[in-house]
Amino acid sequence: MSQPSVDQGFRPPQQARSRESLQKVLAAAEHVLAAQGIEEFTVGAVAEQAGMSVGTIYRRFSGKNQLLYAVKDQLLGQLETGVGDALRTAAPGLGGIVGAFVQALADTFARHDRIFPELLDSQRPEGRDRGLQALATIQRDFVDAVRPCLLEVRRPDREEAVHMTARTVIGSCVHRAASGRFWPDGLSWDAWAVETTGMALAYLAYLGSPGSRECFGSF
Repeated sequence: MSQPSVDQGFRPPQQARSRESLQKVLAAAEHVLAAQGIEEFTVGAVAEQAGMSVGTIYRRFSGKNQLLYAVKDQLLGQLETGVGDALRTAAPGLGGIVGAFVQALADTFARHDRIFPELLDSQRPEGRDRGLQALATIQRDFVDAVRPCLLEVRRPDREEAVHMTARTVIGSCVHRAASGRFWPDGLSWDAWAVETTGMALAYLAYLGSPGSRECFGSF
């Protein structure tokens, strides 16, 4: 499991027992965020949920903001790892790679969809930068994975189309996770992944189909 980074003055523990204690704190923090929201998120609430003293948590974190950053950093690390692993084990061909990429995004956000909006509500500049770093990483991994299959992309602007596909899928996923409680689409995350994969593959192929230019015009 990905450990929080050294950013914000936090250094991951080296001892196994300390790592287990950290995971207990972060799991408690996720629970408080999901159940009570950002307004009720305090070090005291996390300590109570974890069955620890407030002082124990303060010995590791300087306060609420650093704890929130650690939760977000771990989530983003899981996203990077999950996408990377999925792409390395994807079925051969463009369809397998695109499907694996979208499903990996869906799987991560499905596990954390109750806390993601809360993390966005509490977002500070350093958290935003970490998020952008993660999104850039998974986009790069997707483009690298697709590159051997570029001949399957039936478009003259193959490289640009692959980058556009990555950005659009990622943007759709983040928007869905952030707005789902106010603007639900009625889909499960797995159903969203199937529909989004189909749309992405159709986009990558549409200019190569007979008569597509006449149908869609020139963009």
